[in-house]
Amino acid sequence: MSDYGHPLTFGSFLTPGNADPMRPVGLAMLSEQVGLDLVTFQDHPYQPAFLDTWTLLSFVAARTERVRLSANVTNLPLRPPAVLARSVASLDLLAAGRMELGLGAGAFWDAIEAMGGRRLSPGEGVRALAEAIEIIRQIWDVDARGGVRVDGEFHRAVGAKRGPAPAHDIGIWLGAYKPRMLALTGRRADGWLPSLAYLQPGDLARGNAIIDEAATDAGRSPTDVRRLLNVNGRFAATGSGPLNGPAEQWAEELAGLALTEGISTFILASDDPDDLRRFAAEVAPATRELVAAERAAPPTGVPAGQGHTATDRTRPHVRPLSARLRSPWCRRRTTAYAAARCGCGTRRPDRPGRRRTRSAPTQRTTRPAHST
Repeated sequence: MSDYGHPLTFGSFLTPGNADPMRPVGLAMLSEQVGLDLVTFQDHPYQPAFLDTWTLLSFVAARTERVRLSANVTNLPLRPPAVLARSVASLDLLAAGRMELGLGAGAFWDAIEAMGGRRLSPGEGVRALAEAIEIIRQIWDVDARGGVRVDGEFHRAVGAKRGPAPAHDIGIWLGAYKPRMLALTGRRADGWLPSLAYLQPGDLARGNAIIDEAATDAGRSPTDVRRLLNVNGRFAATGSGPLNGPAEQWAEELAGLALTEGISTFILASDDPDDLRRFAAEVAPATRELVAAERAAPPTGVPAGQGHTATDRTRPHVRPLSARLRSPWCRRRTTAYAAARCGCGTRRPDRPGRRRTRSAPTQRTTRPAHST
């Protein structure tokens, strides 16, 4: 079990539909009003039913004051990294330090090619993303001498001037699922941003292990990488499955993910205003309370009254978690995700309608489209 000790934050993952262009803007403003910390939009530039994500983010930045903003995640194959770096830094300056940068290597290659992008293999996509991160970080590093120089296989910058520097240290969050992308996350990124709907049993634990090892090998601490997660579900009076029940059940399950899988940012994929209100007003504070109570309890073998120090949180601990937080989903035996966490071996049946291949996304149906 891993808890990296990061403070919990909560956000929204909104569809940038253009049928009613002010609707996603209104939902972003609502997210801020109800107290969420972060607003994100999926980025699919080839989708004609969507607003352009960076144009939308700029508009939303002007209509909000506090909430942080990010693409979830930026489609790198259609956004040149040097230009993207300046766009993000410029908006961060205009928005008083509220921008973050989610990045994806690309997934819907037919649609990307149709827009003029270059089709890449999975390995090529990882190498291209690594080059892009280097260019972005060099553009932002205005204190370094000389121009930006990255003579890569896929991206080049040969003497480009540096700047502007963003208003704050922008986090680079990678939408990663496979080992090479996860290792890159550990070496170079500030956050890991997958979607729960795309994960298989044990993927969070395996992903954390790869990220932690890569971070350590690169001379970093695993705590340098925040663990974020896109989630979706349904609020109901009684529980009938994972993230399908009352707010109290949601809070217990998210607290379990925080304490056993190290997730510290939960982003709700929903365009329902009532869902956003309940997530902010009921789920977020209850989750924080549960996690704070468990974190205050000493690890196994630590005498009562001795809590965790900052040093303690740089490594996983076995904590005496309550049963409801240890495996709340597994007790109902409705998903193998929780089974993988507690080791009971339950296998998850395929979800009805589960996609086996990815095609260019249209409007959101039951899960977030993810540009990775």
